[in-house]
Amino acid sequence: MKKYIFSALILATIMSCSSTKNQKGAKGFTKLFDGKTTTGWHSYGKTTAGSKWKVEDGTLHFDPNGQNDGGGDLVTDKEYSNFHLKLEWKVAPKANSGIIFYVHEDPKKYGATYSTGLEMQVLDNDGHPDGKITKHRAGDLYDLVKSNSEPVKPVGEWNTAEIISNNGALELRLNGVKVVTTTLWDENWKNMVSKSKFAGWEGFGTFKSGKIALQDHGDAVWYRNIVIKEL
Repeated sequence: MKKYIFSALILATIMSCSSTKNQKGAKGFTKLFDGKTTTGWHSYGKTTAGSKWKVEDGTLHFDPNGQNDGGGDLVTDKEYSNFHLKLEWKVAPKANSGIIFYVHEDPKKYGATYSTGLEMQVLDNDGHPDGKITKHRAGDLYDLVKSNSEPVKPVGEWNTAEIISNNGALELRLNGVKVVTTTLWDENWKNMVSKSKFAGWEGFGTFKSGKIALQDHGDAVWYRNIVIKEL
């Protein structure tokens, strides 16, 4: 009996340690959105979140039909350097949005999040005009790098997006598929920017630490399960 009890205790200890390890692994990611409030977020250049950003059923929903002054890109209060961001998004028909990162928030010098930040495109490829433009489709690093595949789901369904940036190595994933890889801030990067629509934009794509933004492009979009791990 004593031997049985001792063995059971050992087994329980092993299972507890394994469970604790798994919990710690999960805790490597921090929630950026609590599912209930806009705590930790504000509209670019403001102190609070615009009223068009509504918390509904555990999602952040941009409602274009809200008050005229209630919009603006939603940005994190905190800046991030090396990180692994995960979130889910879905769009309404013909909608456009984006996940923008390395945003330097200085509205007097830079009028918008995309003045400095890089964007993983969020889009209805078939319904929005941008879907006809190379490097402007869902999953692309907007106007810079085309996705090597398009695992995007139909309009109205949830997509999982991941952005992993670590010491200049950038990777974008869509629905578990690696769709973009590139290196930030080296000579090739500078050359690529110089051939894009961002050529001549002072500060664009140069900041190695910045905020993360969800874009108000005037269309209905939903985000949820937003988590981040600092690397």
